[in-house]
Amino acid sequence: MSTPPADPMDIFLAAPPGLEPALLAEAKAAGFAAPRAVPGGVETSGPWSEAWRANLVLRGASRVLVRVASFRALHLAQLDKRSRKLDWAAILRPDQPVRVEATCRKSRIYHAGAAAQRIARAIEEELGAPAAFVGGHGGEAAIRNAAGEAAIRNAAGEAAIRNAAGDGTAREASGETLDADGPAPLRVMARIDNDLVTISLDASGEPLHRRGHKPAVAKAPMRETLAALFLHDCGYDGSEPLLDPMCGSGTFVLEAAELAAGLAPGRSRPFAFERLASFDPAAWAGMKRAAAPSPAPVPERRFHGSDRDDGAIRAATANAERAGLGDWTEFRRLAVSDLERPAGPPGLVMVNPPYGARIGDKGPLKGLHAALGRTLLERFSGWRVGLVTSEADLARATGLPFLPPGPPVPHGGLKVRLHRTAPLP
Repeated sequence: MSTPPADPMDIFLAAPPGLEPALLAEAKAAGFAAPRAVPGGVETSGPWSEAWRANLVLRGASRVLVRVASFRALHLAQLDKRSRKLDWAAILRPDQPVRVEATCRKSRIYHAGAAAQRIARAIEEELGAPAAFVGGHGGEAAIRNAAGEAAIRNAAGEAAIRNAAGDGTAREASGETLDADGPAPLRVMARIDNDLVTISLDASGEPLHRRGHKPAVAKAPMRETLAALFLHDCGYDGSEPLLDPMCGSGTFVLEAAELAAGLAPGRSRPFAFERLASFDPAAWAGMKRAAAPSPAPVPERRFHGSDRDDGAIRAATANAERAGLGDWTEFRRLAVSDLERPAGPPGLVMVNPPYGARIGDKGPLKGLHAALGRTLLERFSGWRVGLVTSEADLARATGLPFLPPGPPVPHGGLKVRLHRTAPLP
């Protein structure tokens, strides 16, 4: 193992645009150094071990990028020369294949594919690691085979992933798949902006919403990272009951239960950083042990999900068992009109109901939302409500006393907003 750099590195925590403040609050609470919200995420700094820790413990980050170099280049020959001066052996291993991706913006180097090719060749010839490259022509957001980021900016004092919420969608739409139990791919990303070349490494691999224990999904699923940030914006910390009356594959319920149980979201999956030269397996094992909760009695079940679809309930139940949360959660097949308030103190109703552009026919949905609102107003006094939708008129159809909605957030090709209430009368 090569000795990793001693100086702190810039680390970028990607978040869906609109939810950067929620991720900033999480990063602060987790003790990351001087985190700062920027468009598309949060900047912090630290050694490689902090990039590991971010992947392990942050619930809301879409992925973790580490900046490894920044320099100016006015032409391809200069890019080639300066790329070869980097200590690739301190970062990459010669036995691990690498994919180089590049974008160009307002730079004299305008062909992203050629730029990616030069960096890939430098890695191959200086290190011996096999390197492929992906790129497009200058001016375009040209990461054609990336995980859905529309643009990457990680220069000194400025970092952005403009559409981090799209993580995974590009790959899924193209049909490209990766074995969840297989090796995480290594991606070297170069952004050339106003002739400044910033080279970053994707420390995550697969997008972080893929927790590693939830293969079963229902129709129109909510990504786990997005669910975690919406829960945060509802003031949820795991100390109160949660109910999702349209739970699908159980994302909100499982995120809430994991938070209460103190389970690290990255405990069940591999990461790209495990295949780097600086990786220390013993230190990583110790970090995971330190993040694991102490054995404690399982509390009375207070994380509830219901859905009218049998398949969704089966999927949610299976996902809870795989996550080690079977004793913490309860899933039942119920129509919204049959919903009953759980015994015990009030908590949070968190729901991502169907909306027209997501499911298909918007017409009947107002009746469904009206029924949901009536049930909650009649039976859930003292409970708060968080509702995610792209349709303001559907939120109004519930008749619930919503506070001003949150910012628009990309989700599934739409812009959704979080609608919240104070405790219901």
